[in-house]
Amino acid sequence: MYDIFIKTHFAGAHHLRDYPGDCEKPHGHNWKVEVMVRAAELDNCGMGIDFKILKRIVKEVIDKLDHHDLNTLPWFQEKNPSSEHIAEFIFEGVSDLLPDDNCSLQRVMVMETDSQGLYYYGK
Repeated sequence: MYDIFIKTHFAGAHHLRDYPGDCEKPHGHNWKVEVMVRAAELDNCGMGIDFKILKRIVKEVIDKLDHHDLNTLPWFQEKNPSSEHIAEFIFEGVSDLLPDDNCSLQRVMVMETDSQGLYYYGK
C-alpha cells in the first residue's frame, strides 16, 4: 500500500451561526489542507497517482472555497462552515473527481491555525 498526499491552503471568511462566542462574528482564516489517497498498486511508471493529477483535482475543489465568504456558498447553507464541515466538503469533492481505478481517498486534514486542526476520514 502507498499513501500519497499533497498539501495546499486557502483563505476564506466565515462565521459560525449560533456559536456562543467571538466565532459568531465574521472573521477569516488561512486554512491549511492535506489530502491523502491510498494506492494498492503502482502504474507502469511506478506511481500510485501522479502528483500533478492529485494537485489538479484538489485545486478544483479548493478553488470553490478560496477567497470566499463560506457562509454564502450553497453547501454551507444548512451546515456551519466549521473546519469539520470544510473537511467533509473537500473530502466529498475530491472523492467525486478521483479516478476510480487504483486510488481511494483516505483522509483530509484541515488546520485552522498552525497548532489546531482535524482529520476527516469520510462516512
